[in-house]
Amino acid sequence: MANVKNIINAYEIAKERYAEYGVDTDKVLEQLQDFHLSMHCWQADDVAGFEVQAGALSGGIQATGNYPGKARNIDELRADILKAKSLIPGTHRLNLHEIYGDFQGKVVDRDEVTADYFQSWMQWGKENDTKLDFNSSSFSHPKSGSLSLSNPDKGIRDFWIEHTKRCRDIADAMGKAQGDHCIMNVWVHDGCKDVSVNHYLYRELLKDSLDQIFVEKKENMKDCIEGKVFGIGLESFTVGSHDFYTAYAAKNGKIPTIDTGHYHPTESPADKVSALLNFVPELMLHVSRPIRWDSDHVTIMDDPTLDLFSEIVRAGALERVHYGLDYFDGAINRLGAYVIGSRAAQKCMLRALLEPSKKISEMEIAGKGFQVLALLEECKALPWNAVYDMFCVKNNVPVGDGFIPEILKYEYSVTSNR
Repeated sequence: MANVKNIINAYEIAKERYAEYGVDTDKVLEQLQDFHLSMHCWQADDVAGFEVQAGALSGGIQATGNYPGKARNIDELRADILKAKSLIPGTHRLNLHEIYGDFQGKVVDRDEVTADYFQSWMQWGKENDTKLDFNSSSFSHPKSGSLSLSNPDKGIRDFWIEHTKRCRDIADAMGKAQGDHCIMNVWVHDGCKDVSVNHYLYRELLKDSLDQIFVEKKENMKDCIEGKVFGIGLESFTVGSHDFYTAYAAKNGKIPTIDTGHYHPTESPADKVSALLNFVPELMLHVSRPIRWDSDHVTIMDDPTLDLFSEIVRAGALERVHYGLDYFDGAINRLGAYVIGSRAAQKCMLRALLEPSKKISEMEIAGKGFQVLALLEECKALPWNAVYDMFCVKNNVPVGDGFIPEILKYEYSVTSNR
């Protein structure tokens, strides 16, 4: 158990150190309190969902690992999420896929889903101070194949158009119920495993599908569209590439989703922030750790994530970005993965907020390159961890590695019995 007196003393020292650089740590703590992650429900059960007719994962998605104790039903998943939230400082949202509806043993195809199957989620969110975000689900279905919204077969394409329209209706109902916009993401795996000569046709069809899906304006939700380089089994061509969705979003006022695992290894997702925000209203993030491209390892406090959040703060775009997590690691304790990734994202945002960015910016504009580099390096060694510890204390959650015994206790008493 951390000594609270020592934490407070360490914070006071950190506060003085940061004040020397013109940074008010009390204000930063307030900003971090308003930093709400959208936790991804699919970490708790390896993207299985609750459809009665559910099949194996397909459509470019692969969850790895077989650590015991994954959630098997809606009650277990909700319990795991609440336990994770109790170990993460702050107030956070929950990001749902359509396949996580409360179907209660009823076979409901994806072009038949309605907000009725998510009423219990809305009530759960209200009871647990958790606002909801949403995603359409075009994968792991008999009609998924290689092409969904870009399928030349009109029957299949219309099926997925109807599905996505209904998902927008559900997201709108969620937003209305919670009094805050529900952020809905559209990602489809569409692509080709081998050589294709119909790139333009598929993209023309995808554009037409999106135009049909978005024709109805919604007051209580916001639309996001997510690109990708390629999917597993669809390596040669991706219909919804980054270029495609960037152009569509800029033309139609939609929100691009930056998934940190969906770029070439040498690309910097952080650099997309300032480029896109000049042309689109907002951004959505799906933050993971791509050890080997889109491997979806648990988010940690690594350079790419630090760079990403730093770019957002430096651009003055805190209110224009929505912050979601997106990894599904079944190789380690899934609850532990939730907590590690969420706290790591918070630490990255904290370090970005603690940077004396105005001072450094002025130095750069004045041509003081040496001073800029020197100050950025010094910032890395400032006592940011004492500020995060104080943030945990203020939110009454374990400090440092104090969450580990809590997770092990939960595993012993709950998940090991599944």
